[in-house]
Amino acid sequence: MSFPSISDFLLTFPHTLLPPLAAIAGVVLDRLLGEPKYAHPLIAFGRLADMIESCFNRGGDIARRASGLAAWSFAVFPWTMLTWFGTRTLHSSSGHLLDIFLLYFALGGRSLTEHATRIGNDLVAGNLTAAREHVGWIVSRDTSALDEPGIAKACVESTLENGNDAIFGVLFWFMLLGGTGAVLFRLSNTLDAMWGYKNARFRYFGWAAARIDDALNYAPARLTALSYALLGQTRRALDCWRRQAPLWESPNAGPVMSSGAGSLGVTLGGPAVYHGQTEERPQLGEGRAPGKRDIQRALTLVRRTIALWLAVYFFGGLFSA
Repeated sequence: MSFPSISDFLLTFPHTLLPPLAAIAGVVLDRLLGEPKYAHPLIAFGRLADMIESCFNRGGDIARRASGLAAWSFAVFPWTMLTWFGTRTLHSSSGHLLDIFLLYFALGGRSLTEHATRIGNDLVAGNLTAAREHVGWIVSRDTSALDEPGIAKACVESTLENGNDAIFGVLFWFMLLGGTGAVLFRLSNTLDAMWGYKNARFRYFGWAAARIDDALNYAPARLTALSYALLGQTRRALDCWRRQAPLWESPNAGPVMSSGAGSLGVTLGGPAVYHGQTEERPQLGEGRAPGKRDIQRALTLVRRTIALWLAVYFFGGLFSA
């Protein structure tokens, strides 16, 4: 008795269902396996980006803006073109299998869950020293003097924002362009995290990386904000989004975090210490200050949003069949 191959099995589904099934499979792989512990492609990409930056980041202000755009192109385009040719030159079912693995490598859902859960467990155990250290792994502010509410606030903010950056932005571009879109978004987001600083080294060189990431993230960030609102305290979330998002420095983090905070009924933002200087950030959300239990509530909101997106994608493909 012979069993059908995976390729034959995939061919039993309507063509319009294959991309949604690939998205579900990629999310399941991320949930089961998490990020590769050895030889993660993004680690290798980060090293490549450092080499490119060291070669291109020189000259005056205008030259650095131009070289930053060229560096972004050298870092991102070869890999996106490689994945594009790969998924389109393979047999249809094999191309979808490649899409699954590209999405898996681009997603960071389980990693986000593990980091946030570790911090929540530290707070439940009353271990503020470990909680300060671990929250420092996922935020750029100074965490050495944070109390329990400050740690919980930083973790909830990061969970909501990175839900968009590490999951929903990737899924959005996967839905549009398959595995190539997922790779394009994740590499662009990685370069923004590496080069998008407004310091002396990156103010001009990193301008292109920051602006491109803003453009790629514009639509998914607002869909994420809408999803957060629909799955929680909707009226409050939409009101916070409308009033507070324009006050936030980041055009995409503002909608996501204000809507997420309003949905959870907590207050985020406020003062934070960066490089020894206290920055007064606008308030996001409404309600009480977040506590240790709100970390899991934020993760639950992210998980429900994943389920919502995948359900909409699947039934859209089903009704299009």
